[in-house]
Amino acid sequence: MKHSFILVSLAGLFLFLGNSCASYKQNIMFKVGDNTIIQVKAEEAEKNYVIQRNDLLKLKVFTSKGELIVDPDLKLLKDIPAQTGNLRPDPEYLVNINGIAKFPMVGELKVEGLTIRQAEAILQKAFTEFYSDPFVILTFTNKRVIVLGDPGGQLIPLVNDNVSLVEILAAASGLTSNGKAHNIRVLRGEQVYVADFSTIEGYQKSNMIMQPGDIVYVEPIRRPASEALRDYGIIVSMFTSLTTLIIVISSL
Repeated sequence: MKHSFILVSLAGLFLFLGNSCASYKQNIMFKVGDNTIIQVKAEEAEKNYVIQRNDLLKLKVFTSKGELIVDPDLKLLKDIPAQTGNLRPDPEYLVNINGIAKFPMVGELKVEGLTIRQAEAILQKAFTEFYSDPFVILTFTNKRVIVLGDPGGQLIPLVNDNVSLVEILAAASGLTSNGKAHNIRVLRGEQVYVADFSTIEGYQKSNMIMQPGDIVYVEPIRRPASEALRDYGIIVSMFTSLTTLIIVISSL
């Protein structure tokens, strides 16, 4: 009788842990069903980002073809007085819903659909009305990729064109021992790509070029048994103590 009770108690304990383990799959994001076709992006053609609506741009203008930027002998800097207090603010310029950005002095310009280099050429031409041989530097300030999963939630800015997936992962502190290198998902609009970095061949095929707004999800490795014991340790302890007490009482 006692042995039967012990077996029933152990069976109940294992059943409880089994159900608890199943619940740990609920926090896995972007699941894909068995019947869903996953597109693996083998190669991504390199290209330049184009300016879009709601982009934020940062503008810098220099004269004399950017002589001040080079200035190898620091001769030009000697003529500039030392700045005291706060430096001049570095504003951002919004591309509105019509694809137009308003810049100082030159006014409104249509920049949507242009690459950064094309927009710089237009701005340089516009600033020739005010400066001699202007040199324009235009940069994005809101192009970024979201990284979720094993590396934690992070926003990784795209500092230049043609940033690859492995560079994004490196910027997000890389993969830990808790991340699945063979199951890295990239969400791009309505498309889902699966990258496999567990092998050299998989890396070469799936190291895709990232685009602004991409979401990278590194699925974490789940350890359901240890996590269940951690979260339900008090219940397991109470169950074990109660079973031990019943066994002791029944043996008297």
